[in-house]
Amino acid sequence: MSSTEAKNYNDRVTVTISDGIADVRLDRADKRNALDPAMFDAISKAGQDLVTNREIRAVVLSGNGNSFCAGLDFGSFQSMADSGSANGDSKKSAAGEKKDTAENAGAMQPGAITHLAQQICWVWQEVPVPVVAALQGHALGGGMQLALGADIRVAHGETQFAMREVHWGLIPDMTGTLMLSRLVRDDVAKDLVFSARIISGVEAHALGVVTRLSDTPFETAMQIAREIADRSPDAVRGAKALINRLSNAGAAEHFAEERRIIYSLIGKPNQVEAVMSNFEKRPAKFRPPTV
Repeated sequence: MSSTEAKNYNDRVTVTISDGIADVRLDRADKRNALDPAMFDAISKAGQDLVTNREIRAVVLSGNGNSFCAGLDFGSFQSMADSGSANGDSKKSAAGEKKDTAENAGAMQPGAITHLAQQICWVWQEVPVPVVAALQGHALGGGMQLALGADIRVAHGETQFAMREVHWGLIPDMTGTLMLSRLVRDDVAKDLVFSARIISGVEAHALGVVTRLSDTPFETAMQIAREIADRSPDAVRGAKALINRLSNAGAAEHFAEERRIIYSLIGKPNQVEAVMSNFEKRPAKFRPPTV
């Protein structure tokens, strides 16, 4: 377990495996590790490679630079305002789901329960060993949902968290409603989702979203991973499988409903108005709801 293996995915994610620990880092620090098509693809592929890796015993998921992940790339919101879709000219199937393309976050793979945007969060539940997320700076929107996909979250007290999607006229559609509802009471989840408010790492810890607070999240996450790596790999894998069997029951149906609702919102007048009013810095003028 002393050998080191390193791999780069699309210049967006690096994975270094050493002593049984996979150090997975989002590597777009100049953009606060925002999610663009290349990042979606890289996270999914990196995670999938770890699903089948029999040598790893723990994973640490982090972001290079000052932020873990600030959410969807800002250009995607401009795309929604310009073309009515987060994925530009993507086509939908008869079932309403977007057809598979390499750059399409709505792409479904045969036999999968997630599309690509959901998969970058869900894959960490499919990885059979514990995944510890180290969080600093920002974990907003898709970034918070990505963090929720980990088994354990370590955050600095000043890290900013938000389920930001409703602010843009959307819903959390990257497994976030399921994963958040596993951690907090329903009224707390509704408060965070409906308001889209930003909370600190300290409040996130008090609510149960964050597992541990640390002034040095990455170092603490690595310490936890080393402790896990020293345990029987059979026992640890078995324990994660059992806990997930209970907590992730009904996930496929829930994710399908996420996709149905998000596709009913993207590009509709109220969603476009949410985006445009933000860009134009004016009060929104919403129409009566259509869903």
